[in-house]
Amino acid sequence: MNILKAYKFRLKTNREIEPMLWKISGHCRFVWNYFWRLNQRRLEQKHRILGYYEMDYWSKWLKASEEYGFLKEVPAQVLQQKLKDLDRAYQDGFDRAQIHKRMPTLRKRFVHSSFRFPTPNQLKLEPRRIFLPKLGWLSFFQSQKIEGCLRNATVSYSGGYWWISIQVEEDQAFSKAPEIPVGIDLGIVQFATCVSEAGEIVYAPKAAYREHEAKLALAQRKLKHKQKFSKNWNTQKRRIQKIHRKVVNARNDFLHRISTEICKNHAKIFVEDLKVANMSRSAKGTIENPGKQVSQKSGLNKSILDQGWREFRRQLEYKSAWRKGVVTPIEPHYSSQTCSCCGYRDAQNRVSQAKFHCRSCGWEGNADSNAARNLLAAGLRRVGL
Repeated sequence: MNILKAYKFRLKTNREIEPMLWKISGHCRFVWNYFWRLNQRRLEQKHRILGYYEMDYWSKWLKASEEYGFLKEVPAQVLQQKLKDLDRAYQDGFDRAQIHKRMPTLRKRFVHSSFRFPTPNQLKLEPRRIFLPKLGWLSFFQSQKIEGCLRNATVSYSGGYWWISIQVEEDQAFSKAPEIPVGIDLGIVQFATCVSEAGEIVYAPKAAYREHEAKLALAQRKLKHKQKFSKNWNTQKRRIQKIHRKVVNARNDFLHRISTEICKNHAKIFVEDLKVANMSRSAKGTIENPGKQVSQKSGLNKSILDQGWREFRRQLEYKSAWRKGVVTPIEPHYSSQTCSCCGYRDAQNRVSQAKFHCRSCGWEGNADSNAARNLLAAGLRRVGL
């Protein structure tokens, strides 16, 4: 089975390489913002926006001009790739089938500093180093072996470091997952409660953000008292970025380990379809109609976003597809109020956050386990089993 896989490593940079990386990312950001503003004006005037081929045509005129001749300093393919990304962003923004569609916005330094080399024949890959046009050989910290045919390479800046993401196409033979359906209930106290014919598995949550919250708050308070854009301000900002990077790495490691284990053992996965954006909405309200229990809701929102439920589901979907499995989202309506034994539904069945007691048949158990059983039963009915 041919799959696309990306290996991400941290680049080894120095005072000579870093200015070149910033220059290329800055020129790519300039091209994006230039044509974004142009298309925004066209939209305001009710005109059709420019597509990729039109933007590419006018970008060549920009490079030939005296004012924007500096665009010649970077490889042409990275600018073309950035225009393709902008064109795709507009297509997604106008696509009515997109659930969470949004229009492209301006790109900012330190937030959107990345560029991609899409042509594999111009790249050379060796152990612990890669050749990129106009940059030469760049070394990186290689933590695992790279296998497959090189497709493209993306350089990005995040958390105070430069990173290289190498995408390859490889033929990998995955063992097919056992035909054991599983229902997964997601939560905060128990991150994932998995119920199947083989039994029940409970995964404890990895509160990555909560573990670093106090340290992050202290670092942000120190940043507040420093002069903006000064040397000390930049140093403190890099410290904050490193803390955020630790949070992201800890959360991703936790999610990858769990999703891989589930996909190896189950071919049919029924996961709770949670609307995270609605669940984590602020309770502040307005001045005329202020919200209630704002502080408690703010703390709950932090815990919800710290779990990474949407990323967990995304990992389940592509890892399950590798092993010929299927992930089916199930609406969670009343799953925590319905008894998994007799089917009786009552809001008072759930005695507390963790305890479930059916007022009809008297069955008692963990509320999350009961919800996972209901999700499993609903999923089996949907697929006709």
